Amino acid sequence: MNKKGLTLIELLIVMVIVAILAAIAVPMYTGYMTRARRADAKTSLEQLRAAQEMRRAEYGSYLNDLAALQNSWGAPATTVGDYTISLAATATTFTGTATPNTARQTADGALTIDHNGTKLPDDKWKK
Repeated sequence: MNKKGLTLIELLIVMVIVAILAAIAVPMYTGYMTRARRADAKTSLEQLRAAQEMRRAEYGSYLNDLAALQNSWGAPATTVGDYTISLAATATTFTGTATPNTARQTADGALTIDHNGTKLPDDKWKK
């Protein structure tokens, strides 16, 4: 007898293999995308810090106006990818914060950088 096609058992085995591969790949991909979006926020906070330091070198103090920093010293936009960038500053200190603004990044939490270069949470900056 000439047998053509797949049996139901063979089809089920293929489906189980595909399901196992998907169960491994999807969480890895999701984690990768979370870290990639976080990288945008880290870069923006580093740009903010650099802009503040340039401002301080020129005028001797930090600025609490993100729009002015954007225009004169190249600070990042207030929204970068899935994060909102905010700034709190006095003449001698500042803290930049990147807060997730989408559901897919909310669990990742906010990132901060200050005038000393302290980056919190530390584990998110190292990944």
